[in-house]
Amino acid sequence: MTGGTPGPPWSWVWGAPGPPRATRRRGGGRGERPAGHSRPTPPASGPAHPPPLYQAAGRWGTPRAAVRVGLLCRFAPPQLPAWPTAMATVVAQRLSHLLPSWRQAHQEPQPSGQPEPVFTVDRTQVPPLFWKPYVYAGYRPLHQTWRFYFRTLFQQHNEAVNVWTHLLAALALLLRLAIFVRSVDFWGDPHALPLFLIVLASFTYLSLSALAHLLQAKSEFWHYNFFFLDYVGVAVYQFGSALAHFYYAIEPAWHAQVQTVFLPLAAFLAWLSCTGSCYNKYIQKPGLLGRTCQEVPSALAYALDISPVVHRILVSPDPTTDDPALLYHKCQVVFFLLAAAFFSAFVPERWFPGSCHIFGQGHQVFHVFLVLCTLAQLEAVALDFEARRPIYEPLHTRWPHNFSGLFLLTVGSSVLTAFLLSQLVRRKLDQKTQ
Repeated sequence: MTGGTPGPPWSWVWGAPGPPRATRRRGGGRGERPAGHSRPTPPASGPAHPPPLYQAAGRWGTPRAAVRVGLLCRFAPPQLPAWPTAMATVVAQRLSHLLPSWRQAHQEPQPSGQPEPVFTVDRTQVPPLFWKPYVYAGYRPLHQTWRFYFRTLFQQHNEAVNVWTHLLAALALLLRLAIFVRSVDFWGDPHALPLFLIVLASFTYLSLSALAHLLQAKSEFWHYNFFFLDYVGVAVYQFGSALAHFYYAIEPAWHAQVQTVFLPLAAFLAWLSCTGSCYNKYIQKPGLLGRTCQEVPSALAYALDISPVVHRILVSPDPTTDDPALLYHKCQVVFFLLAAAFFSAFVPERWFPGSCHIFGQGHQVFHVFLVLCTLAQLEAVALDFEARRPIYEPLHTRWPHNFSGLFLLTVGSSVLTAFLLSQLVRRKLDQKTQ
């Protein structure tokens, strides 16, 4: 056998210098391991002397038998070397390097030098224009990209509930409109137009409100403008409600008294409500003057718009059996009054200042009750449209006013008012920066 003096027969099993590879395979041969290519020494925890089993098997007298015994010794539990532990350590280290790389590969790439966006800040980091009473955190930073604010639709901030309450309600109205389209001939039935307009007006105010609460944090200028659009949507909804109540819910006795002034006055009060709300937002006076500008026109508009329903409730003899729509009308009145109370009182955040950053704000409760009011109103109007046709058809055969024209006039005048106030805001902010 060539290749120098071999070690003991078991030495190549445990890693000590031993016979060359060819010798191990055939019991002899010509191929020797080059110098410096011997197997590494065993770990410190491995055996440093021949296993006892080999000593017992040494009488077998052949190197090959010794090799077999040495293999058995290698896998004997009492003499198990430390290589599995070392292997597990290496694998864990490899995975610890690979997993962060895998996470980074599946994350949205960020521009070089830009950190992850911060979606909320304290109110000390935004102008006082954006402050909510008794809410000290959950504000979104200003002057971000439009994409950033659309991404906040799925983030937690102090406007998230306001966005989702009206957004989900707007989607529900689209489904309700799809049901109406299957059963109502909006094109061929002249008495179906007010039903379509109330659905359109409801969807308008809900979608504009959701958009305003989602995007108003872009800047001071856009804060004003998006809420101006919100007030336009409220004005459109006010006139749509007045039209639906006047057309389907009114009793003949009340119709005879108000038919000449009801719709023109409803259009004027809707515009006045929009103007007062926009002006209150513009002057930023939280005292009596600001609340008077916003709430008094809205209260007058609601009093006129709901008067056909209230008169009908008062004169109805047995509403539970003969008039199923009247229950929904009662619900819409109760829901609206609750919504108005939460809108004006700033509760419960007034009772728990600093604890209603994400949930529990009075404006959020106002949104919920207003949505319930709108849904109850639409169900009542739909029932009146189907069941009260013998009553409302004779009342509206001849129109003293074109309600479609009044609807467009309300929309146009409200949009124009919002635009004019927007120009005043631009001038105000320009003077502020000079």
